[in-house]
Amino acid sequence: MTGAPPVIRAIPGPGFVATLLVSSWLDTVRDTGEVVPWLLIGHAGPRRNGETLETVEGGLLGMVAAMRLSPAAERVPSIGSRLLIGGRLTALDYGHPTCVLRIPPPGAQWREAVARGAQACVTLILDPLPPGAGPDAIGAIIDRCAASGRVFMGATTARTR
Repeated sequence: MTGAPPVIRAIPGPGFVATLLVSSWLDTVRDTGEVVPWLLIGHAGPRRNGETLETVEGGLLGMVAAMRLSPAAERVPSIGSRLLIGGRLTALDYGHPTCVLRIPPPGAQWREAVARGAQACVTLILDPLPPGAGPDAIGAIIDRCAASGRVFMGATTARTR
């Protein structure tokens, strides 16, 4: 008896990732004082000709598969050294063979924490994020989506040269 064939998803290219919403911030673990860099990847809905919610979700799921992210309800897996920090550039190797996802300037403390070896928590959300939504609104969307298996996570570090 065989199961359903595995779903193979394409890793989206630069045109797709240019439309993503990317945000970073630092959290501090209350008990230990450990600093945790976060990286949120989402989208505002279809933006390019021919895109639909389904094609955007397919592109995001291609990124999930390429980075080996797990649903937020599961243990956060280590996904290898995927952060690239050099000069003024901060980027994420999301699995595409020729391009990376440029991260808007995350701030000196975020970059320093990652450069010192802190694991950054990559969080990818499938549901659209309203442009301009504040931290409370985004937190509520993430909580709702995590409960329905639509948030994926992984821990990554900076790549050494």
